[in-house]
Amino acid sequence: MEKMMRIVPNHAVLGAQVQEIDLARPLNKETFEALMMALGQHGVLEFPDQDLTTVGLKQFSANFGELWVSPGGRAQDPEHPEVMFLSNMKEDGKPLGLADAGQSWHTDMSYARMIALANVLYGIEVPHDASGTPLGDTQFLNMHKVYEDLPESIKKQLEGKTITHDFNKFWEMMRQRPGSTRPPLGEKEKAARPPVQHPAFLTHPITGKKVLYANPGYAMFVNDMPREQSDELLQYLFEFQTQPEYLYSHQWKKRSVLMWDNIGTTHNAVADYTPEQHRFMKRCQVMATRFYGAQGTAHPIMFKSTGVPA
Repeated sequence: MEKMMRIVPNHAVLGAQVQEIDLARPLNKETFEALMMALGQHGVLEFPDQDLTTVGLKQFSANFGELWVSPGGRAQDPEHPEVMFLSNMKEDGKPLGLADAGQSWHTDMSYARMIALANVLYGIEVPHDASGTPLGDTQFLNMHKVYEDLPESIKKQLEGKTITHDFNKFWEMMRQRPGSTRPPLGEKEKAARPPVQHPAFLTHPITGKKVLYANPGYAMFVNDMPREQSDELLQYLFEFQTQPEYLYSHQWKKRSVLMWDNIGTTHNAVADYTPEQHRFMKRCQVMATRFYGAQGTAHPIMFKSTGVPA
């Protein structure tokens, strides 16, 4: 008899483990809906002990939406550009993937007009210290909870406001780090990713609740506000959201898949390992196309489950 999928909450501010599921197999409607609802509810889903090919990772991720292909063309599978490689490893002196991806608080694709729904990462090589403890945690902040706890005065100040997000902000910040090999963005790449505006508070299309959508990596300024006031407000928001009570730190296991909600969380990749402590992961970025149309992020298309229990 086939075992039933189980979703086991972490009993932390974020996260759940999804057990008794083989991601290499097609998802039926009931399983898909349960996972989509769990993604909104728990923010971060871990699928342990998976055996996925590149195609398998791509097919699983595509259940949830359109997959993004980076216009930069870096660290992509040559046959499946929707799959990117994140790694500090080299082969014949050439990097196997992006070595410094995600190493500061951010929300992927907030710099794009069509934002991301989710990231899906498959841990093939996980760095460890001498005692065998995994390194390279991925940290998350719960932006549902952050919004709930914001002072009413801040909510009133930001209600109806938009924030400009810019890809180049994060890119230049990473370039300034010691040892960075990132080149400046070319004009073609900048033109492909111009600054965009999104509401400071989004209505989450799965939970129906509001989240703060302002991350340190890409948020530049609050529109229609004096720059000095905007800078002070954003700094307050960045400091507020990084308080320990909103933090969940995920410790990686080899062959686990981690899927997280890019609307209701921000994340940070902890770079606490050396080049000799190998890390290799495959990543798909799921866009939120199913939830946003021509009117943009101010007008979400809500996800409606048929009521199948998780």
